[in-house]
Amino acid sequence: MLNILQLTTSDTNFWTKLDSLLDWDATTDVKILQTVREILQNVKRNGDDALLEYTNKFDRRQLQETKEFIITPEHLQQSSIEPEQKLALEQAAERIKNYHQHQLQQSWQYTEPDGTLLGQQITPLDKVGLYVPGGKAAYPSSVLMNAIPAKVAGVKEIIMVVPAPDNILNDMVLAAANIAGVDKIFTIGGAQAVAALAYGTKTIPKVDKIVGPGNAYVANAKSMVFGTVGIDMIAGPSEILIICDGKTDPDWIAMDLFSQAEHDENARAILISPNANFLKQVQTSINRLITEMPRADIIKSSLTQHGVMIQVKDIDEAIEVANFIAPEHLELSITAPEQQATKIKHAGAIFMGRYTAEALGDYCAGPNHVLPTSRTARFSSPLGVYDFQKRSSLIMCSKLGASRLGQTASILAHGEGLTAHARSAEYRI
Repeated sequence: MLNILQLTTSDTNFWTKLDSLLDWDATTDVKILQTVREILQNVKRNGDDALLEYTNKFDRRQLQETKEFIITPEHLQQSSIEPEQKLALEQAAERIKNYHQHQLQQSWQYTEPDGTLLGQQITPLDKVGLYVPGGKAAYPSSVLMNAIPAKVAGVKEIIMVVPAPDNILNDMVLAAANIAGVDKIFTIGGAQAVAALAYGTKTIPKVDKIVGPGNAYVANAKSMVFGTVGIDMIAGPSEILIICDGKTDPDWIAMDLFSQAEHDENARAILISPNANFLKQVQTSINRLITEMPRADIIKSSLTQHGVMIQVKDIDEAIEVANFIAPEHLELSITAPEQQATKIKHAGAIFMGRYTAEALGDYCAGPNHVLPTSRTARFSSPLGVYDFQKRSSLIMCSKLGASRLGQTASILAHGEGLTAHARSAEYRI
């Protein structure tokens, strides 16, 4: 019997309890921080030698030289997967590509009456590093979700790193890289791979931005190299929040909760409903269906430690709670979900209707599954093409425009005590 925390919005100190439940800090482990800092410094100083040392130590390999990190085009072509797996990857890739093409930003400009031109120039990043987990964790879907938007944006070169512990590589990950158009692949992982991408070594090219999921060491490494390179985000544990009016099959809702809880013990699954009897039905479904799950122990740990069922007065109050939580994934398993979705201010992705399982978004719906977690949806957005494009402002003054703007700039510059600024503008009046 799973004991999932039960709350109602009428509880004393409900909002305080909920806030405490949502608290999560990815950087609290001092030992991890210290280890990551040492690894970054070592790779920055010693390059390939440090990479070889860490890879052999942490991934239990016996490599003699760094060229053994490289996945050759021949190796990539030889990766063998089942025909239905290849077809599924290709279908998902096509949908992801089609969706992200709608996000492409275009350069623009306009000319003022005096002939002054103003605008914005859009350019893609030159090189992007894609981190892909390896070993027991194999996520070919993440390869597609990270690499395809970069390709759509026009990134010239995508460098992928993926650890190969005990010399084991996942063929679906390699196939996904091939389908997504990854340019170079190196079998390294951990904080040392992040360091190599950020600083560059003789073997690993230095990139402009690092994207992709990883463990606590990878997340902290990305945080520490930010500024030297760009990063996508610091991802916390996976989350799902479901708002249901009680009219959806409780087995469906239970399995949707499982779909995030099975990621790891820290994953968070939350169900909100105004129907107390429905919450009991879902609890019954959970206890019956858990016996069928291969990752039952992980699901149980996740739900008992971080899961919660919340009874609210009505759907409006459910949306108020959802906006406070700002979830990574939000399912609106209710009547008229499109209408209610307009009231959602904070969510990474919104899944509308009873037939829209969050799992479809993870793999093949089209929108990106790299989403803000840990309440960062209050100020962050899903990964997209815009993360791989830069914007440069365009300014070209006409003779008349320079004279007019120069007078305004002169007054403001003198007001700030910056004489050279003022005179630079005044010369052109």
